[in-house]
Amino acid sequence: MRNTFAAELLKAARNDSTILLITGDLGFGVLDEFRSELPEQFINSGVAEQSMMSMAAGLASQGFRPFVYSIANFPTFRCLEQIRNDVSYMKNPVTIVSVGAGMGYGAHGYSHHAIEDIAVIRIFKDIEIYSPSDQEETIFCIDKILNRSVPSYLRLGKGGELSLKLSYGFEHTNREKITGDFQGAVFWTGAIGSEVLKAKGQLEGEGFRISATSFPEISKEAICEALNFNVDLPILTVEEHVFEGGFGSSVLEIASDIGHKGRITRLGIDSRNKHQLGSQSFLRELNGLNSPSIAIKLKALMESAT
Repeated sequence: MRNTFAAELLKAARNDSTILLITGDLGFGVLDEFRSELPEQFINSGVAEQSMMSMAAGLASQGFRPFVYSIANFPTFRCLEQIRNDVSYMKNPVTIVSVGAGMGYGAHGYSHHAIEDIAVIRIFKDIEIYSPSDQEETIFCIDKILNRSVPSYLRLGKGGELSLKLSYGFEHTNREKITGDFQGAVFWTGAIGSEVLKAKGQLEGEGFRISATSFPEISKEAICEALNFNVDLPILTVEEHVFEGGFGSSVLEIASDIGHKGRITRLGIDSRNKHQLGSQSFLRELNGLNSPSIAIKLKALMESAT
C-alpha cells in the first residue's frame, strides 16, 4: 500500500501544485521519486510531528492539500492536540497518512503498534477515516480524498499486501448490492482482509454461504447500507485494532442507532497482549486474527444463530 500511495499521489501532484507531501523524516525509498520529481511540493519536517501537523494545518488553511506521512503512531498519538485543535476544529483539509496499521511493525513493539488509532481519530467527527485492504482500495481512497476538501485519515498497511480482487459484497466503487442466500456475514476494514478471505474460502469449502464486505471507508453511510443488506444475518466484524472504540464499536453504535436487530460479534485485538513482540503473523495468531481463528469464530456464530 505504501508504494501505491506514493505513486498515486505523485500522479495527482504533477497536475496540482497545491498537493504537498510532508514527512516526519521517514519514507526513504518509498517517497524518493516524489521528492526527486517535485521538490517544491515535498517537505521533510524532521522528527517534529507536532510542529509538522500544525504546519500542515496552516498550509491547508491557505489553499494547499498537505498529506502528512509517518509510521502510524507518530502522526496520531504524538500530535493529538494539534489534530484536535488545528485540523479537526478548524476543518483544515489535511490528510494524515499512517503507515503500518495494526501490528505491521510487530517486532518493533508496542510503541510502533497502531492498534488504538481508529478509536482516537473517530472521536473527531470532522475527520473522515479511510482504511483500505489492498492496492485497489488504496487508489479508491486517494481519489475520494482528493475529491473532498475535508480533513481525512488514511490508514495503510506496511507493505507487501496482495490484491484481493474484491468482487462480492458491496463494490466500493458503486455500492451495488448482490443477491444470495447467505447464512452469515463478515465485515472488515484494513489489511486484515487477506486473512478474512482465507477464512471465508475455508468455510465455503465446508458448504457455508457468507456475505463479505470490506470497508475502505469507515463511514455511517457505508455501515448503514451494509447492515440493511444483511439485516437478518449474524455479523462478525474483524479488525486489526483493539476492541474498544474501533471499527466494530462503530458498527455496534450505528446498529443501535438504526434499530438493527441482528446479532453482531466483534473480533479484534486483546489490549492485554500489548506486551508481546514478534512478526505481524505471530501477533495476529496470538490475538485470534489469523484465518483459522476467524473461520472458527464465524462458524460458531452462524451455528449459534440456527
